[in-house]
Amino acid sequence: MKKKVICSVLLGLMVSGQLVGADYIKPKKDKKTGISYYDLNKNGHLDIYENPAFAVEERVRALLSQMTLEEKVGQMLTSLGWPMYERQGNTICLTEQLVREIEEYHTGSLWGFMRADPWTQRTLTTGLTPALAAKASNMLQKYAIEHGRLGIPLFLAEECPHGHMAIGTTVFPTSIGQASTWNPELIRRMGRAIATEASAQGAHIGYGPVLDLARDPRWSRVEETYGEDAYLNGVMGAALVKGFQGEFPRTKGKVIATLKHFAAYGWTEGGHNGGSAHVGNREMEEAIYPPFREAVAAGALSVMSSYNEIDGIPCTANSNLLTGLLKERWQFKGFVVSDLYAIGGLREHGVADTDYEAAVKAVNAGVDSDLGTNVYAGQLVNAVKRGDVQEVVINKAVSRILALKFHMGLFDHPFVDEREPEQVVASTEHLELAREVARQSIILLKNKNELLPLNKKMKTIAVIGPNADNIYNMLGDYTAPQSESSVVTVLDGIRQKVSNDTHIIYAKGCAVRDSSKSGFQEAIEAARQSDVVVMVMGGSSARDFSSKYEETGAAKVSDSHISDMESGEGYDRSTLELLGRQRELIREVGKLNKPIVLVLIKGRPLLLEGIEAEVDAIVDAWYPGMQGGNAVADVLFGDYNPAGRLTISVPRSVGQLPVYYNTKRKGNRSKYIEEEGTPRYPFGYGLSYTSFNYSDLKAEVVEAEDSCLVNISVKVRNEGSRDGDEVVQLYLRDEVASFTTPFKQLCGFQRIHLKVGETKEITFRLDKKSLALYMQNEEWAVEPGRFTLMLGGSSEQIYQQKEIEITKRYTFKM
Repeated sequence: MKKKVICSVLLGLMVSGQLVGADYIKPKKDKKTGISYYDLNKNGHLDIYENPAFAVEERVRALLSQMTLEEKVGQMLTSLGWPMYERQGNTICLTEQLVREIEEYHTGSLWGFMRADPWTQRTLTTGLTPALAAKASNMLQKYAIEHGRLGIPLFLAEECPHGHMAIGTTVFPTSIGQASTWNPELIRRMGRAIATEASAQGAHIGYGPVLDLARDPRWSRVEETYGEDAYLNGVMGAALVKGFQGEFPRTKGKVIATLKHFAAYGWTEGGHNGGSAHVGNREMEEAIYPPFREAVAAGALSVMSSYNEIDGIPCTANSNLLTGLLKERWQFKGFVVSDLYAIGGLREHGVADTDYEAAVKAVNAGVDSDLGTNVYAGQLVNAVKRGDVQEVVINKAVSRILALKFHMGLFDHPFVDEREPEQVVASTEHLELAREVARQSIILLKNKNELLPLNKKMKTIAVIGPNADNIYNMLGDYTAPQSESSVVTVLDGIRQKVSNDTHIIYAKGCAVRDSSKSGFQEAIEAARQSDVVVMVMGGSSARDFSSKYEETGAAKVSDSHISDMESGEGYDRSTLELLGRQRELIREVGKLNKPIVLVLIKGRPLLLEGIEAEVDAIVDAWYPGMQGGNAVADVLFGDYNPAGRLTISVPRSVGQLPVYYNTKRKGNRSKYIEEEGTPRYPFGYGLSYTSFNYSDLKAEVVEAEDSCLVNISVKVRNEGSRDGDEVVQLYLRDEVASFTTPFKQLCGFQRIHLKVGETKEITFRLDKKSLALYMQNEEWAVEPGRFTLMLGGSSEQIYQQKEIEITKRYTFKM
């Protein structure tokens, strides 16, 4: 009955195409100051917290002084957003659940209000289109302001790892592909595009970037990471943060970045999602923390605590991590949000017997917001009244959240312009950017006898494989439902690229995981008739509506229902071979002795042993996004010279794992009885349609009393027959140190474009932070001694190296 009343009350606010956000509630004008403001507490005059002329700190104090304990705790709740509305056609109604959230819990934030996917059961017809999302978010804010005692607007947080996870938005390559561009400026531009689209629909927070190191490709969430290297992760993460947030305070089209997952979530045990992290404090300081530290330094204003534990302490209850390191040592100014239901998950860890104990541990550790509100909503008020949590702890957490609401302009401009989404979401500019990110992410792993690029006037091309013409297998996890016309598959891209005289024969052949061979004969016959075979194989993170899901949203592995999904959150693996009949289909087509180009669409490194010898060219596209088919075709036919480089090593077997490049001196570099100890393809690897030469490496050491610099230069020349990009990679080795150090460590890179015959001088500058070693008690030091600089095209292709010497000791904290 109550739900019907809500809908009828909101009839005047239903989607009409006529209303703009500001029309929902008219601001008032203060007679004394002439300031336009929203009378949020409905008392008829301009309060300090309503007055934009006051500093944010003063507005926060003024608002906090008027709040009850229950209202404060409400600001620490981040509820699930999608149950707060219902859509029927183009009519949007707010639900009874939203009424309860505002009236009973004073909820301050929602997560995933615009999210659509099989887990939320929001489809193209029941979810929010961009235009409807803007209208619905305005309805939300109007309700929150009018029905909350103090009129505090809602924070809306959305998943934004490779595009806003909502219907109709631009889908970019997943993070492992983004990192493969080795182009942080491009990723900053991508972040700006994502933020523009999400913000236009009413979002304020974007979940991303994921800064976990991916050291085990069996882990289901490798695709969400930037790979195995701390330095590269930090550079890419900082770039996305700057794209999301720009310069703070907020200007139009920005969202707060939420760093995930703090910390060591990707340092998994056995490749299991959320598994224990066995890692020492020194490795935490030198490998796990640096990407987060760099992103915080870049201005990130939200951090998510992770599910896992480190050395017996779950991250969501770790005060040394969340308060001592993050908030005090790094001077982080934003707020900490738990991963979904992670606070209640402390009971599963066995460190809390009840939700009450879990809430006390989490909030005292420094978790400011409970994602899912399964614990804080029912426990924190009692915890304060019983003295187990001091109200000052609550005040600090709420102040962090409110300060960002003020900075984001929610109190002064709570509504969005409902006409804007049609202008910016999935705009031509953003689709072109998605294609460029995809093109720059593509890695050429093999090109025997220069088979690639292909001739556009070739007579017959066979396009075969489960990922050749499947829109969802192009996109990766955390992707909303798509219209058929929104995604360009590899088959689409090839068809658009070749001449009218070229005959394209398509055959799926097999599925990613299903064991059926019913399509083999059609595929083999297609290959038999062709001049070249393009086989599009790999994996999938595409969720479907028949799958089952954990409470946290991770997919459950099912034996009764075989979808294509073999990657994505919850789909950890014990092997890394191509699943289903894919390997067998490659072998059967190979018997025809036709030239074969293998295009890999996938979310994690897969084993290529045996396959590598049976195909002539290998193109790794990861999950390239909605413009991925065009990008792959651009590379296959030479309209784009590939320059993507691996950011995670490709192993020869699961038995090698872990096989990351920057192991310690006595690390995993020795030979096994059965095989080499080195990866099939190393970190930083990737081929080009041209060739490059390195020469004239120079290094100058400049030492002062408190600092040291190393100025480095090298010349790079394009000696091939095509214009192209090279990724110049700088590695460092500390020859003798007080503690063990990596055999080599990336400390700089540049992606440069060189025309045929062109030479460029590339420069790098290393400061003491680049040369330092973690000592103890938060102290870092550059020790006197020898360092080797290595420059080249991958971690194993070093073309120039030079030894330098530091004569003084430099100590500092960071």
